[in-house]
Amino acid sequence: MEFILASKSPRRKELMTRIVPSFQIEVESIDEDKSYKLGPVEAVHDISYRKGINIAQKHKDSVVISADTIVVLNNEIIGKPKDEADAVEILNKLSDKMHQVITGYSIFYKGNVLTNHVITDVLFEKLSNELIMQYVSSKSPLDKAGAYGVQDNNKFHIIKKITGSYDNVVGFPVDEIKNDISRLLK
Repeated sequence: MEFILASKSPRRKELMTRIVPSFQIEVESIDEDKSYKLGPVEAVHDISYRKGINIAQKHKDSVVISADTIVVLNNEIIGKPKDEADAVEILNKLSDKMHQVITGYSIFYKGNVLTNHVITDVLFEKLSNELIMQYVSSKSPLDKAGAYGVQDNNKFHIIKKITGSYDNVVGFPVDEIKNDISRLLK
């Protein structure tokens, strides 16, 4: 059985190897902005579905997995920063606050689709301006929802506590996706 990951994220690619050792990558470009007008859970469901549906229609006998991750603070969706100044603003907004990381994913197989999501609570440390500037200068936050990557926490101590799936904060909740693949293939 062939598996296709509908994502160009290096983090998702790495986590996908914990689900299956061999898979293809195929990416469909979509406009995500219009989905952000929906509620947070509806937005990640909509985006993950649209990222995978065209690929799934071309590869009906393959398992196609697509995903989208957002950061939500007080019901406001925080996507990837537009630039360094936006990253600084986002990190200041998240400083010393609890927020949610929501990953929606869709699994397509033989005309069937299972769409689900995982929510993880993340509490940030109180971030100094100096730490924010050092972190943004590293360029790491610029391609990540919420302007941060949990994997950067060892070098830039920004996260105080994670309640729930660590993999979800990376952007690909491995255990939940594995379980849903098993359910869909039954």
